[in-house]
Amino acid sequence: MKSQPLQATTRLNHGVAVIDLTGDIDGGEEATLQAAYAEAAQHCAGPMLLNFGGVGYINSTDIALIVGLLARARTERRHLLACGLSEHYREIFEIMRLSDFMTTYADESAAVAGADLA
Repeated sequence: MKSQPLQATTRLNHGVAVIDLTGDIDGGEEATLQAAYAEAAQHCAGPMLLNFGGVGYINSTDIALIVGLLARARTERRHLLACGLSEHYREIFEIMRLSDFMTTYADESAAVAGADLA
């Protein structure tokens, strides 16, 4: 199966900076993720949402990229949320304890509604 290059776009949804991710996170995506985070941070001082709804694959070693974004958000005292993870990746987030520091939601609507509580 051929890998789909990761693409990241940013937008605002009711005061939440949403980073829509599409493609695969399978190596070499650090620049893409960092650029999307920086762009979203420029336009919103509030919570940030990583929307994994368009991601088909996350390489286990590239989970470190997500950990890096989480560390950056914590340093900036910003809540980082996630949505759209498949059941498999939700389990991985729980096993790796990412979900202890990043609230995950089934979809964007729930995440935006929950962002006020984060």
